[in-house]
Amino acid sequence: MPETARPSKREETRRETERAILIAAEKVFAEAGFGGATMQLIADMAGLPKANLHYYFPTKEALYRRVVEDIFEIWLRAAEALDTADCPVRGIGAYIDAKMEISRRHPFGSKVWASEVMHGAPVIQDYLETTLREWTEGRAQAIRRWIADGRMRPVDPHHLLYMLWATTQHYADFGHQIETLNDGRPLSDEEWAAATESVKEIILRGIGAI
Repeated sequence: MPETARPSKREETRRETERAILIAAEKVFAEAGFGGATMQLIADMAGLPKANLHYYFPTKEALYRRVVEDIFEIWLRAAEALDTADCPVRGIGAYIDAKMEISRRHPFGSKVWASEVMHGAPVIQDYLETTLREWTEGRAQAIRRWIADGRMRPVDPHHLLYMLWATTQHYADFGHQIETLNDGRPLSDEEWAAATESVKEIILRGIGAI
C-alpha cells in the first residue's frame, strides 16, 4: 500500500500561517465584532504583515465567513452521535459532552457566532437559511425517532435543540460571568467535568430518558 505523501515544508508553513490567522481572527471578531474588527488588528494579533493577511484572505468578510464556517464544522462533527446512537442517553449525552468541550476549547468562535446571530446575521443569513436549517431538521428527525420508540418524552425537537445550544454555549459566551461566580477563577478540569455531568443529568431526566 503506498505511503501517503507528506506535505512539503512550504505547505506546512502555509497551514501554520493560516491557522495563526484564524486563531487571531476568532479573538478579534469575538471582542470587537465584525464592524469593529479590522484586518490590521487581526494581522497585529497574528504577528504578520497586513499584506500577508490579504494574501490568505482578500477581504474581512471572507475571513469572517471562514471563522464562522470553521466553528460550525466543529459543531457538525459534535452532532455525529445524534445521527448514529440508538437512544437519547447515548446520542444527546455524547452531544452534550462534545458541545461542552467545544465551549471550553473554542470560546471565541462561539462568541463570534452568538454576536453575529444577535445582530440579525447580516453576513451569514444565507448560511442560516440553508446549512443550519438542513442540519437542524436532520437532528430533529433523530429526536422524533427516539420519541416514536418510547425512549424519551414527546417534546418539540427544535426547542430541545435550542435548549442544548443555549445551555452548552453559555459556558463560552458568558464565561466571564461563570468565572466571576466561581470566586474569580476559571473552571478547573474537575469543575468542567462536574458541570458537564450536571447538564447531562438535568436535560436527560427532564426529557424522561433516564
